[in-house]
Amino acid sequence: MLRNVSYKNSKIKDEINTAVGFPFSFFERIKMNGIGSKNLRIKSCSEEIKSILNLDNNDNKCNIEIRRQGIIVFFRSLLETYGLIIPFYKLKIFKGESNVYSIYSDKHLIKVFVKNKDDHKFFKKIIRYREIT
Repeated sequence: MLRNVSYKNSKIKDEINTAVGFPFSFFERIKMNGIGSKNLRIKSCSEEIKSILNLDNNDNKCNIEIRRQGIIVFFRSLLETYGLIIPFYKLKIFKGESNVYSIYSDKHLIKVFVKNKDDHKFFKKIIRYREIT
């Protein structure tokens, strides 16, 4: 599910919390050693996301946030922030080339470049947490 999360909207917030769970508390975030990724450069994506990203000429980057029952992939276009909400039961992650990860959910796809070991560790953290829940 792809949503514009730029503005406070209780309906969208409830939709997100229902799909991927509530955010972690401050102490849970510390225990997990962080729940968010650094900026990841988008290599390619599905048509719906590409049409949003093509509205401006900036670099296409995204961040990933782990939630209790899924992840949210955030990206910006123009002055708007969009979130791709993916529950764990719909999430598929593949490691393709040496530094590219593919994130699939239903009809959406995002391929991202990873720069260093921390980014690889973050994707391993997502996979580990998905197996636990």
